[in-house]
Formats: sequence, structure tokens, C-alpha cells
Amino acid sequence: MVSLVIEASPNRTDESEPMNPVKSHSSNSIVSQLGALIGAAIVSALASTVFVSSAFAQDRDLGAGGDLLDGVAAIVEEGIVLKSELADRIDLVMKNLRAQQEKQPLEQRRPLPPMSVLETQVLDQLVLREIQMQRAKRVGINVSDDLLNQALSRVAENLGYTLEELPAVLAGENVNYAMYREDSRQDLMIEQLQQRDVIARINVSPRELEHCLVERSANATNQFDYNISHILISVPGNATPDQVEAAHQKIEEIYSRLEAGEDFARLAVAASHAQTALDGGALGWRKGAQLPSLFADTVVKMQAGEYSRPIQSGAGFQIVKLNEMRGSERVMVDQLHVRHILLKPNEILDEDAVKQKMLGLRSQIVAGGDFATIARTMSDDTASATDGGDLGWISPGDFVPEFEQLVATLPLNELSEPLKSRYGWHLVQVLDRRSHDTTDEVKREECARQVRASKAEEERELWLRRLRDQAFVEIRL
Repeated sequence: MVSLVIEASPNRTDESEPMNPVKSHSSNSIVSQLGALIGAAIVSALASTVFVSSAFAQDRDLGAGGDLLDGVAAIVEEGIVLKSELADRIDLVMKNLRAQQEKQPLEQRRPLPPMSVLETQVLDQLVLREIQMQRAKRVGINVSDDLLNQALSRVAENLGYTLEELPAVLAGENVNYAMYREDSRQDLMIEQLQQRDVIARINVSPRELEHCLVERSANATNQFDYNISHILISVPGNATPDQVEAAHQKIEEIYSRLEAGEDFARLAVAASHAQTALDGGALGWRKGAQLPSLFADTVVKMQAGEYSRPIQSGAGFQIVKLNEMRGSERVMVDQLHVRHILLKPNEILDEDAVKQKMLGLRSQIVAGGDFATIARTMSDDTASATDGGDLGWISPGDFVPEFEQLVATLPLNELSEPLKSRYGWHLVQVLDRRSHDTTDEVKREECARQVRASKAEEERELWLRRLRDQAFVEIRL
């Protein structure tokens, strides 16, 4: 499996947005936020050849008659996890761990986790993945080929290739492209499911938003980014005192092993119950105010390389490590003040008829007609028509590509020729250009995301544990 990270981003326009043909108004839609969603995650995973789907494996044990042998590792609701799938995944994890070990100086190398530990960790992740996929299908989540192609195009671009060249690149890593696509599609479905069931249900109150903004202004810590990892020993929601105590003893044991010099990432692989376990517990880069609230007060006082004392939370007991820290900069964006008129083909007017009508409107404006008046009466973009076609100040990425290419080179106040986009035909004017400091706007947007993110990690773990507890799972090993 290649883990796909989906981040909130306004820089996408998607075929599902019917209201405005140019600017995305659905920035909270996970489908419309896939601009930079998976490039770094897949590139990183591809570079280390880690966690590729079990379906990519080409080898199977053969019986005496030459038939492929397989078995069921676990029954999960109406689905199964195959023993071959588990074996393939464990094999890839072991290869990755050995590769990481070989990069370290000899004196820093630690023994690899026992096979029984890896088997338990990997099977738990495969079971949770199957549970999530079944739920995603039940609630109607799907990822179209177009959306998947857009995501994989970003992967190829980050590697320095085109989408058409990506299969050959993957073949060089012994990865089957068709299976890679399917695994990537499933990961996107799971991310959408988590957005629907977890992230979208985390409310951000006006008071929380304002409190975040005040803290950002008063606390220089929020000017820094933090790269963190964690180890989680989970506790069931209905845990007995004995279970809680057992978990507490386990996290204290892990802390003692860290104190004795054992590697944090290896202990995360061997012992953590978090979904990040096989990634060495990595949670990635977070803004200061975006740190999980459980860790925030601790992390900001740490130096790179330090780890915390065990921390108790609703999900169990955790240890957090600060891997790296970096400063942040002000956000300057080149913006355009744009207005347009849109005409869409319909049952009466086909493409050619709409284009001819648009040429007529252009002639009226060139002859002295008022753009705003014509936009109010004729434009099919109702969102901007009431403002005389004014789209306001637009940042890069707010346009569909064909529209953005035009406005990027259009001289100020010059009326464009009719432009065809996926939404219809446009007449466009660029009224002004500016380099705008969007730091405060970005801070407000980030604060909303940060409040959610501070709650999301624990909420996601609790949600996954609830799914696991509620599902029928029979381990067959």
C-alpha cells in the first residue's frame, strides 16, 4: 500500500463544481482539494519501495501439481485478508527496514523486530484497511479515473516525468502499474472516508478560531514548523482498570528502552498501535498551532531529536518525538482582478451558436457597450453576474487551467476573444494585477485547519478503534 496524504488546498477546480465555472467555492470538499494531495507521499514511498500493494507481488508458492497455494489470514465482515497478501506486505516491510538499517553506521544498527511482531502489526493494518474499504463502498465513495489520473499526474510531475511515462518508472521499481493505480484509488477512497466520518465532523467554533488567531499573534512558536513522530499504546473504549494499567506499564517500558538508547522509529514499528507505526510513527510537518493539542505544550519546549515522557490521552498512552524544526515566512501571492461573461450551450444553442453569440457580445463591448451591464443581463455565471461579472482578486490555482493560461498573458483592460473552457464560452478582462501579502488571510484559513488538525489525530485513532471493535473479524493464523 502506498499511503496517500490528502491536504486541504484551494488550488483545485473540479468537474463537480457547477456554481462558478472559474473559481472553486468548494474548498472543504475533499474531492476538490487534491491539487497537492499525494505527490510527496507517493514519491517518498516509491523512492523507498515501501508498502506497495500486495497485488503487485508476482510470486506465489506452488503446490506439487503446479497450482498456486493460498489461504485466509483473516475474515473481515464480508471480506477476507489472504495469507499471500500478508506475506507479501511483510516481505516488503522487511526489505524496507533492512534498507534503512544499512544506511546507518554499524554501531547504531539495532536488531530488526521479531517476525511475529511485524506479522501482528501488518495484519492489523490490513484488517483496518479492509474494514474502511467496505465502509467506503457502503456509503457510496468512489474515485473516478479522471480524478485518479490528475493525482497520478502530480506524482509523475514530482518525479520529473509525465503520466504516460509513469508506468515505465514504476516498472523500474518492480511495480505493476495497473495494481498501483488500483491501490492508489483505494487509498484515496479511504482518505475521503476519513474526511467524511472524522475531519468533516470536527467543528471549529468562532471562539476557537479567534483564540487560535490571538495565540498565533502572541506566540512566536507558531512561526515554526515541527516534524514529529509518536508511539501509541492504545486502550479500548471500555477498558478495565487492569487493561489501562497494562498499557501504562507497556509505554513506561518503551520509554525505558528509549532511555537506554533504542531507536524511536524501530520501537514504533515494533510496538505502536497507531496507523503510523510502520512509518516509524511519523506524523510529518505541522505548524505550531496545528500540533495535536495533546502534544502542543510539550513539543514547543523540545529540541530536535528529543522525545517526551509518556502522555495519557483518550486513545491510550503516547510518546512524542520532535524530529526537526524550521521557520516560516510571509506569504506573497501574485493576484489578478478579473471579470468575465459566461455563456453555456443548451438545448437551443449548440457550441457554434454560443460562440457566434459571444462574438456579438464582444462587438457590442468594443463598440462602447458597458461590460458590467451586459454581464448582469447575459452571463450564465449567476454567482458573478450580479457583480457585473466581477470575480474579484484571484490567486493562482483558482482557475481551471484553460482559463488561467489566458488571463496570465492577457494585457490589462484588453477584452479577450471568446474562450472555450469545460464550462462554456467566456469573454474575459484583467482589470489589475498585484503582489499581495496574504499572510493574515492564510493564517485565518490555517487556524481553521489547525483547530481541526489538533483534534483529528486522536479522533481518527478513536474512530478506527471503534470501527475495529464493531466489525466481525476472525483471525485464521
